[in-house]
Amino acid sequence: MLSDEAKKEIETELRQYEQKQAGSVEALKIVQRRHGWVSDQHLRDVAEMLEMSLEELDGVATFYNLIFRRPVGRHAILLCDSVSCWIMGYDRLYQHLQNRLGIGLGETSKDNRFTLLPTCCLGDCNHAPVMMVDEDLHRDLDPEKVDEILGRYQ
Repeated sequence: MLSDEAKKEIETELRQYEQKQAGSVEALKIVQRRHGWVSDQHLRDVAEMLEMSLEELDGVATFYNLIFRRPVGRHAILLCDSVSCWIMGYDRLYQHLQNRLGIGLGETSKDNRFTLLPTCCLGDCNHAPVMMVDEDLHRDLDPEKVDEILGRYQ
């Protein structure tokens, strides 16, 4: 169930839109920021607030790959697997992350610190390979940089 604070934050956000449904992505982002992911119950609560069907809002939630519909670790790593990143060393980075974290794509580390997710493009091809950790973009990566970056996130 959504907290009163989350409902108030969503209602404040919705004032920016002529139609409540237009604020669906922002409403889901508010829920995710507060809870780490969007559960089925949260989805039902938000759908009711937005006067949308559960199926309509789930369609929005599952279309945007940055809305998490299942629990993730404290930090989400989005590893770009675009053509540019493949050419510039995706395989080496992916292997390094697998070995370092002990997880594959779509999995969460045993300490719940990181979830490793693929993403089709982060839009920074001239600095490939790239990844995002939470909302931070990291560019021109190699395994040594990845180790240094992971150390910043506890």
